[in-house]
Amino acid sequence: MEEKIYIKICKAFSDVNRMKIFKMLLEKDMCAFEILKFMNCSQPTLSYHMKLLVDSTIIDAEKRGLWMHYEVNYAVLEEFQNYFKVEKKAEK
Repeated sequence: MEEKIYIKICKAFSDVNRMKIFKMLLEKDMCAFEILKFMNCSQPTLSYHMKLLVDSTIIDAEKRGLWMHYEVNYAVLEEFQNYFKVEKKAEK
């Protein structure tokens, strides 16, 4: 994965609302209507947050009927975690 994607993911995580949405989606896949019930924001604001999360590739989106459904892209999440994995330094 290109470093540009990691930067987009970090930017997506730079907002408390997007972090809250991400944590909810770790629990279960949700549609926009469900997410909106837990957020203190308007539908256009939620759409803005979801666009940033989806554009970062950490969240996948699929239209089903009237609503967009969102889920965590676990393959991208694993790559993101591995990118920052640091081996513990030996103690002196």
